[in-house]
Amino acid sequence: MHPTLPLLAKTDFPPLRRQHLQTLQVNLGYKCNQSCLHCHVNAGPNRTEMMDGETVDTVIEVLRTRRIETLDLTGGAPELNEHFRRLVVAARALGIRVIDRCNLTILSEPGQDTLAQFLADNGVEITASLPCYTFERVDRQRGDGVFERSIAALQQLNALGYADADGELVLNLVYNPQGPVLPPGQVELEADYKRELAAHYGIRFNQLYVLANMPIQRFGSTLISKGEFKPYMQLLKDAYRADNLDTVMCRSMVSVDWQGHLYDCDFNQMLALPMRLAGSSRPHLRDLLQHETTGMPIRVADHCYGCTAGQGSSCGGALKAA
Repeated sequence: MHPTLPLLAKTDFPPLRRQHLQTLQVNLGYKCNQSCLHCHVNAGPNRTEMMDGETVDTVIEVLRTRRIETLDLTGGAPELNEHFRRLVVAARALGIRVIDRCNLTILSEPGQDTLAQFLADNGVEITASLPCYTFERVDRQRGDGVFERSIAALQQLNALGYADADGELVLNLVYNPQGPVLPPGQVELEADYKRELAAHYGIRFNQLYVLANMPIQRFGSTLISKGEFKPYMQLLKDAYRADNLDTVMCRSMVSVDWQGHLYDCDFNQMLALPMRLAGSSRPHLRDLLQHETTGMPIRVADHCYGCTAGQGSSCGGALKAA
């Protein structure tokens, strides 16, 4: 795979500093039951990196000590970590909002028969990947049969009360473009998703998040192979909007890798660019028990233009209306 950091490190992206820490985004491991082209984690079935029980205990201690508002669980498929359910239960007992970044097909994997019910019973907010509302595009991007399994999973979640009009179980969907283009307007695309999924499959959901593809890891390497890396970076830079800087996710979130090391965002984690924190050259979860993050500089590189281009992109979808 082609390295992308050498092409991103020299940057004129403006400096940023951290605000109050609200969200801990924890990568529980790179093992996944899918291998998607756009995946910036390079996750897949053959990855073995998984967070151990001791590090999960430290996550729980940080959640309690720092009074974190949101625990955002990601991977790979975070549910494949043997400590996933224990962590969810502990966080919910502390009154913390828990988000599971779910690929939907994990619900039909062997051994995951009770997963959907567990998520519902614990009030876990689900942010689920569904790159289109047609089977041709989903299966082309994610593999044969993925669309059918995803639809079945969404129907299962709806049956448990997810996205009920008068309910508290939140189900959001995520759209990524299939190539080196900016995503379409989030509001308009959400309307299309809701209309098509309801009409053809009786599916309902709360919100659609549109995310720009980051020119790193598997997607970045593919761009290099096709000679599309520089044009895509120019597209991101040409669409830069300074007003997106106020709400980029790195200002109020810390990303944690499977070993417990800290990064400003999930993308920096994949580029091995550790967070800057007083007293540590490679900060770890343990440092959050002793050191304040507010006001610390955020590490930036050219991929940061992906979060500020056009309507902006974050783990919570677009930052501005297109």
